[in-house]
Amino acid sequence: MLDYPWTDAPAPGAAIALAPGVLWLRMPMPMAPRHINLWAIRDRDPQTGLRGWTIVDAGLHTQETIDHWEALLSPSGALEGEPILRVVVTHLHPDHAGMAGWLTRRFDAPLSMTEREHRACCAMFDEDGREAPDDVLAFNRRAGWSDEQITRFRSRFGSFGRLIHPPPREYRVLRDGETLQIGDYAWRVVVGRGHSPEHACLHCPGLKLFISGDQVLPRTSSNVSVVPSEPDGDPIADWFDSIDRIRETVPDDVLVLPAHNLPFRGLHARLDQLATTTTSSLDALRSSLDCPRRVVDMFAPLFGRPILEYELLILATGEGQAHINHLLQRREAVACRIENGVAWYCAAAA
Repeated sequence: MLDYPWTDAPAPGAAIALAPGVLWLRMPMPMAPRHINLWAIRDRDPQTGLRGWTIVDAGLHTQETIDHWEALLSPSGALEGEPILRVVVTHLHPDHAGMAGWLTRRFDAPLSMTEREHRACCAMFDEDGREAPDDVLAFNRRAGWSDEQITRFRSRFGSFGRLIHPPPREYRVLRDGETLQIGDYAWRVVVGRGHSPEHACLHCPGLKLFISGDQVLPRTSSNVSVVPSEPDGDPIADWFDSIDRIRETVPDDVLVLPAHNLPFRGLHARLDQLATTTTSSLDALRSSLDCPRRVVDMFAPLFGRPILEYELLILATGEGQAHINHLLQRREAVACRIENGVAWYCAAAA
């Protein structure tokens, strides 16, 4: 149902031209999915006429990523030695925002993000070196984490912040529906929710391109999680609303530029798939609630297996909580009891 015009991705430190003035870059990551796609768009300063680039997303703050950026920025590199005039970050996660501070400081370039994403990104950076807050530990314990898992979490708290170069505290706020003039083309901001608080996608009608970040991925469904700071949130509802809104506002003839995997065509078909996958997960969870379950007991019906790898535990916990919160909001599930700080859930009475 999806069409992939390119079968090969650019090597780190290189680029592939996708459309006039639009380059596809890729940076490696030390964890799955092992890469992130970035985008360079030909731009010029409206006041000085200086030619350069707008960069959309920046990669993790690692020495390897810095080396690849140096190659791209060199006079013989894919960016032809021209300066970066602006950095746009779709959302807070370190693979997207990690190098934004490095790039903006190097070129004295402004950063553009939505307000909630910038605030959350700064908060994540500030966690490095701090002790895990009691409310976060209580959130994980309520989900059913073991003492060993809690101890490991304490020891690794703040590790994501280490993958973010100090983010600029001064930035330009992106707002849903506004238009950015980047070079010769207008790009409209389309905000999606669910995967993150206020994820900025970019739609260029003139080039028929849609930079989707993590909001629409072709081969995986983005993690949709409850976060400890909003334990009663319903990001699944936000996810469904965003799927509907993107379908209504972005035409199906665009080339979708996702953060991971390959560019593709078939946006509306993929949105339908994402909605169907989430609905199926909710159905599987609902069917399993004939007996009380903790969030950690929901991994098998949601993901088809227990989650034993610590690296996936945080994501799985947030996603499990998101699914049960959605059923709670719809009054299809209830919290049966709280026992030693652990919450148990079951199906609501008919």
